[in-house]
Amino acid sequence: MSESEIPSLISLCIDAIKTDLLRGDDLLPIIHELPSNLLDLLVSRLPPFALHKLHTAMPFDDREDEFSDECLGNSRKRGRSARSRNFDKAWRNLFKSRWPELGSRIEPPDWQQIYWETHLQNCLDEVAELASLPSFDGCLGEIKISDSLLESIGCEGDMATSTCGYSKLYHHCLHFGYFLRCLRLQNVLCDEEICHLLRSSKLQSLELRWIRSEHITGLCKLLNHNSESLTSLEFIHCTLSSASITAICSSLSPKSLQAHGIKHFSINTTKFLETNPSSVPVELVSFLSSGRSLYSLKLSDNHLGRKFVEVVFSTLLNASSSLSILDLSEDNISGWLSELCRRSRNNPPTPLGVGKSLQSLRVLNLRGNNLNKDDADDLRYALIHMPNLEVLDMSDNPIEDVGIRSLIPFFMETSEKCTPFVDLMLENCELSCHGVTQLIKTLSSLSRPLKSLSVADNDLGSQVAAALVELLCTSIQVLNVGGIGLGSSGFRVLQEELTKELKLVEINISKNRGGIETANFLSKLMSKAPELVTVNAAYNLMPVESLTTICSAIKNAKGTLRRLDLSGNPWDYKPVYASMLADIQCIERLVLILPSLTPDAPYDADP
Repeated sequence: MSESEIPSLISLCIDAIKTDLLRGDDLLPIIHELPSNLLDLLVSRLPPFALHKLHTAMPFDDREDEFSDECLGNSRKRGRSARSRNFDKAWRNLFKSRWPELGSRIEPPDWQQIYWETHLQNCLDEVAELASLPSFDGCLGEIKISDSLLESIGCEGDMATSTCGYSKLYHHCLHFGYFLRCLRLQNVLCDEEICHLLRSSKLQSLELRWIRSEHITGLCKLLNHNSESLTSLEFIHCTLSSASITAICSSLSPKSLQAHGIKHFSINTTKFLETNPSSVPVELVSFLSSGRSLYSLKLSDNHLGRKFVEVVFSTLLNASSSLSILDLSEDNISGWLSELCRRSRNNPPTPLGVGKSLQSLRVLNLRGNNLNKDDADDLRYALIHMPNLEVLDMSDNPIEDVGIRSLIPFFMETSEKCTPFVDLMLENCELSCHGVTQLIKTLSSLSRPLKSLSVADNDLGSQVAAALVELLCTSIQVLNVGGIGLGSSGFRVLQEELTKELKLVEINISKNRGGIETANFLSKLMSKAPELVTVNAAYNLMPVESLTTICSAIKNAKGTLRRLDLSGNPWDYKPVYASMLADIQCIERLVLILPSLTPDAPYDADP
């Protein structure tokens, strides 16, 4: 062993303390009296399980807040805030070391809490795989945690033997369950035992997958136990009967309160076991009516049918929540507003400001519902009840030009309000160049134009280019015109008529077969849009010679561009372009997505 490899006395002591902490608590009173510099060093080197034991046992005395190290003149006395910061830093380092990708995306207020929450989620996911096996017949809590998970918290080798109680799920839930705030559970974990295992938890967010009738009893116990703390509940790929929905909604209402505290409620890609598709469980209606805290409601891809959604929508019209987001996408609800609009046409509009749920609605998602032009006309009357709407997604509905013309009066009215309409999505709506041109002329003339518009995947042709220039010259920030058939002539018009400086931040011009004219337009765009951050120019039949124009434009741009997608263009790379690309790829924070290097790959304009 070389001299540099010989451990110091302090390192040997820390290793001995770590071993003792993993095996027992005898040294804890002595560790509390360590000088601050040694305690800080120890905290920075302990594995998670040992650090947890020390952190839990530390006497954070509020009286120490009043003094600093210098005032006391004693390195054994330290302010609570400094000690807390040192522990939090240690937990942050442990988290980022174990989950580097996740750690780079979050900045939680309590790293210890998020560490054990994520660890316990890993344990539950692992146990779910074992419990799903046909041969499993036992208690969830008795399932052993894998050596890899035990080693990740410091219980490895001889330590695993001395801390054998932590080899089972039960003890992990017992000691770390109270750190749980957000949880994801598969159906196999939703039996009656789960509530006992997680009895110390105060869940705020719960995501449930593949739930069926046989899991409802255990799930409802868990929901009832956390009913006062739970604010977000999501069901994904479940199969729910009317009785199941009734039991779930009943479990969510705390006995001490008349209204539940759920803010985010989602049922996604779920099958409803009802012989009568128009039947809506009374408890669900009551749940929606009493949800005064309800902020977002998502009932997506459940194929609910028009009658079911009619009842839900009517309930929301008369509820008193502050609903801001309503997602009814992929539910096949053509005709759902016909009855409501019949009444609206025959009666004066409901007075505004009476505290109804939809008065506060900001986002409405109706994507993929097979809505037609008549539904769009009905929606115009329903929008009377949504005076604060800012975002509307009508994509993947064949509303045609007639349908969009029905909605134009709404856009004109909302532009004069305090909270104007800002985001409209009309992808794949069977619109023509004439209909979109009329829409754009209306939007461009508004006192408060849109911030974002998508008319992608409508067969508009090159003739729409002149109208797009008019729109670009407004304050629009996000534009999606992918797959509208601009062609080389359309891009040429865009390039020639673009003369003003733009506010554009993001644009999608993919799948338009613009060839070299796409690159010429990009060059002009980058010079006229100093705030441009994201460009998608994929699948445009651009030849490799386009690189010269594009690279030159990037170098001359203001430096705000962060993402440029050029994938799917049939480029035959040549050595001459290698250095050019190398220069561009060295630009800090620029993500450049290039076509595949696979030779003779077939061109696909619709990936």
